[in-house]
Formats: sequence, structure tokens, C-alpha cells
Amino acid sequence: MPVEFISAVHTDAGASGPAASSRTGLDVHHLRKYARALDDGGFDHTLVAYHSASPDAFQIAQFVATHTERVRPILAHRPGVVFPTHAARALATLDQISDGRLTLHIISGGSDEEQRREGDYLNKTERYERSDEYIQILRKVWQADGPVSHEGKYFKFEGYYSDVKPVNGLVPISVGGSSQDAYRVGGEQGDIFGLWGEPLKETAEQIAAVNAVADAAGRPHPRIWVSFRPIIAPTDELAWEKAHRTLGVLKDQAKNTELLRHYRTTGRPANVGSQRLLDIADRGEVHDRCLWTAPAVATNAAGASTALVGSPETVAKALLDYVDIGCDLLSIRGYDPLNDAIDYARHVLPLVRQELAHRAATSQAA
Repeated sequence: MPVEFISAVHTDAGASGPAASSRTGLDVHHLRKYARALDDGGFDHTLVAYHSASPDAFQIAQFVATHTERVRPILAHRPGVVFPTHAARALATLDQISDGRLTLHIISGGSDEEQRREGDYLNKTERYERSDEYIQILRKVWQADGPVSHEGKYFKFEGYYSDVKPVNGLVPISVGGSSQDAYRVGGEQGDIFGLWGEPLKETAEQIAAVNAVADAAGRPHPRIWVSFRPIIAPTDELAWEKAHRTLGVLKDQAKNTELLRHYRTTGRPANVGSQRLLDIADRGEVHDRCLWTAPAVATNAAGASTALVGSPETVAKALLDYVDIGCDLLSIRGYDPLNDAIDYARHVLPLVRQELAHRAATSQAA
């Protein structure tokens, strides 16, 4: 499969610079501009994130699909919010609207508190079990030639059939996480598996863990999606100066966020992915070529937060290091979302693609 780039849509133009990365309001004019910038810039996919307080992800994904021509929305979705039969029909409809461009990203949930805001009181292991069952139901409905019934641990229904099907028969499904539960569901069910940006050694270990599960289940290895927030400038020195300015804003911003206040009261974040990022940060601020962990510390690893810092050439080489260990979906979104996306499209994507094309040509010639 080709190496592809992922961004993430940003729905609010109420701030610029690092402060913009936490805004989750809705400005449709900004959203349209953002989506078209990704489309024009050559991104292959864009994540439509999910949070209980954010604009509805289904509707944002449809908006992105109808205002772009090629970029593929990756819709983040929590199985505990919508019953799977309805979700199967809604997702197939959205896939038709997007002309087969939709990918589904299953979020089992890393925070009990956040899950309970929407009435979900399952524990983490149960949430992953439910995700497994949910994915099976989606595929069963999409592939059914007639009514289907299901009786499982978390869902039960009789005689369901949907007249609308995905364009290509199935919608690709992504699973993410860093726990053993995540590896199991991702290896057994995922077409794609998502990781946050860790050092190369740890990333390779996680890929091996997911692939081992897929091997045991007799399934193809999922494509690996790895996420970073690059900070670029014309030279490495200028990029590091920019990085430390960005860090200052993130620290000021974090002082007043609800999430950080909660963590100061209850301790470290509950999800394994965040814990791993903080443990890696404890071992050093810079890893490998240019992986920077300080933003993860400033935000208490609230999401994909590690940065790749340097000139476009340095960051492109760092991304290629991850390609070399098996990552073929590279997620890069910035702390200054729109401006960074434009800069990545101009200065980073072409360098990575040029090197990959050179490698392919050299390989064919040999």
C-alpha cells in the first residue's frame, strides 16, 4: 500500500497559533476553508475527531465530504453512543455521499469520566469487548443480502436489514490504542491500527504486538497509522526556537483547562497511551532524530501530543524513519492547525513523496 498522509479538521477559527489547537467551537466558513486547504494541499485523509462537547462528528464528516473532492474523512466514533444497526445505515449513507471515501475510527474510550458524560458506565475492558462486537455487527449488516439478527453480550436485535450499503461493500475500520485490549481488537478486527508518536523502538514493539494478534487470528496485518504534531521552520535552529515558544503557550493554556485540573486532582491519565507518552518523556525530552516529548508533558499527554521538530528536511527524514519500521499512514497536524497544515503541504509532503518515489524507481531499476 502507498504511504499516505492524514491531517485533522479544525472547526473553530477563534484563535491562531498554539491556542487554536484546543478550540472546539464551530465556524462553518473556517471549516470549509480548512477542508479545502487539506484537499488542495494533497492530504489523503483527515480525522474528524470526537468529544462529548464538540460539534457532531457525523455532520462534520459529511460537511467535509461535500466540500472536498479527494481527501477522505476518517470519522471517529464511540460505540456506546449510537446503536450499531443505526450506525451501519448512517455510515453507509455517509460513504455513499462521499463517493466511497469514508474510513471509520473506533474509539473505545480512555477516560471513564468522559464516557460517563454520555451515559456510558462500562469499564475499559468491557468497552473494548463492546467495540469488538460492534465492528462485527457493522460488517454483518453491510454484507447482508437479507435480514440479520444478533444476540451478543452487549447488543441484541432481530431481522434488521439496510437498503443502503457502502460504495465498496465495506467501510475501512481503524482501531487505536496502546493497551493489550486495544492490540487484541485492532489485530483481530482492524483494517488500520492507530498509534501516538513514540520513539522508533517502542513504536516497532507496538506494531509487532498488533501484528502477532493478527497472525494468530489469520488476518492480514492492519495498516499502521502514527500521529505527530510537527513544528517546522526553515532551519533546525529556528524550528527549536519556535518549538519553545509553542511550549510556553501550551503551558499557559493548560493551567486553565478542565482536563488538566482533573488530572492534578486524580493523578496520571487513565489511558495507557497517555501513560506511555509521559513515561517516555521521563526518560528524555528528545528521542531519535527529532521526536520531542515536552508538549506531552505540558498537556499531560491529553491526546496525540509529541512533536517532530526541525526543518522540513529533518522532519521528512524522521517521518521516513517511521515508514521504514512499518508505518504507512502518517498523521501530521499542528499546534497552529490551519497554518501548519498549509506549511506541511508545501514543505513536508513533497519531500517525503519525492524520496519514496526515488526509492521505488531505484528498486525497480535494480
